[in-house]
Amino acid sequence: MSRTNSTMLPLGTKAPDFELPDVVEKRAFSKDQLKGSDGLLVMFISRHCPYIQRVKGQLAKLGQDYKDGGIGIVAISSNDVESHPVDSPLRLKQMVEQEGFTFHILYDESQEIAKAYKAACTPDFFLFDKNEELVYRGQLDGARPGNTAPCDGKDLREAMDAVLDGKPVSSEQAASMGCNIKWKPGNAPDYFG
Repeated sequence: MSRTNSTMLPLGTKAPDFELPDVVEKRAFSKDQLKGSDGLLVMFISRHCPYIQRVKGQLAKLGQDYKDGGIGIVAISSNDVESHPVDSPLRLKQMVEQEGFTFHILYDESQEIAKAYKAACTPDFFLFDKNEELVYRGQLDGARPGNTAPCDGKDLREAMDAVLDGKPVSSEQAASMGCNIKWKPGNAPDYFG
């Protein structure tokens, strides 16, 4: 199992725009359509990754717990489906149905949106405030495949609650860890160096 840490994009970075097709609804959604009045959470996910398998129940709960709040939530899958067909839009749609996800999953076939966010792994989380400025990037919580840390979303939930309460988010943030994004041949970005 590959282990890749998130790049820890600088806090304050403006949310890059996107417009990508939804794996369930088969129509495109933009960042502006999905953001909430208080912010936007962008999650890079996949289906096959053991790190996602470990936290997928918490992702579903996160979506349910915050769906009526002021933070829009979206997941994006950027993996190369030629090398990893289990991450295809059809299989992601099945995951939505099986897990009860209440948020959109968008498919980034070109991988340009993953590059715009400097996404490195699945899961990778980016929380933006109402001004579309990055206030949190890092781990969901300490849960990893093979460890006994609680999968409760503690770190990300604390950041989301601070945004909703209009309070500053602590800059003490631990990197997310997961499987590397499966880049198409010759498409890997240079921000890993």
